[in-house]
Amino acid sequence: MQKPFRLSPFTFCLIAFGFLLLAFCSACSFNPDKQTVGQVYLQGEWQQDSLPAQKQLLSYSSYHFKFTCDSFFVAIKSYSKINTGADSCMSSGHWTEYCRGTYEQRHDTLHMKGLFCNADMSLKDDKGCFRSGDYEEYFKITKKTDSLIQFAGISSVIPINARLIKRTSCIPKPL
Repeated sequence: MQKPFRLSPFTFCLIAFGFLLLAFCSACSFNPDKQTVGQVYLQGEWQQDSLPAQKQLLSYSSYHFKFTCDSFFVAIKSYSKINTGADSCMSSGHWTEYCRGTYEQRHDTLHMKGLFCNADMSLKDDKGCFRSGDYEEYFKITKKTDSLIQFAGISSVIPINARLIKRTSCIPKPL
């Protein structure tokens, strides 16, 4: 009668490690060397329409979006009748913040993730006025027509109705 075949503990651990390594590495992939195309219908520049009764609001923001392939640049112009900070920053109740990054859409949700930056897209110094660092926003997006989109932010009760002001095409650039 032959003795049954058994793996040594070392061999068993080596095989288990191999399976774990295979499981982790099969989920890995290299970052792309070019931009991805993004959403074709978003490509271009979009300007927010004026808000109903905006003159009566104490504070509000107006958005200008620019989508290029899978990237975005947004200018957020804010207006406030209440002075909550240094006037050198608030410029008598009017100021603009800028963000850049990449976006991804799943179903009706647009996820925008990036950084606050200066108007020339350079990184914003964290010692300056207002927000700096990470920018992350989720919008429920509704395409009303080819040239009108509604962005409903999860951090705002006022939806953004944006009109297409310039259509562009995606030409992926190397990263």
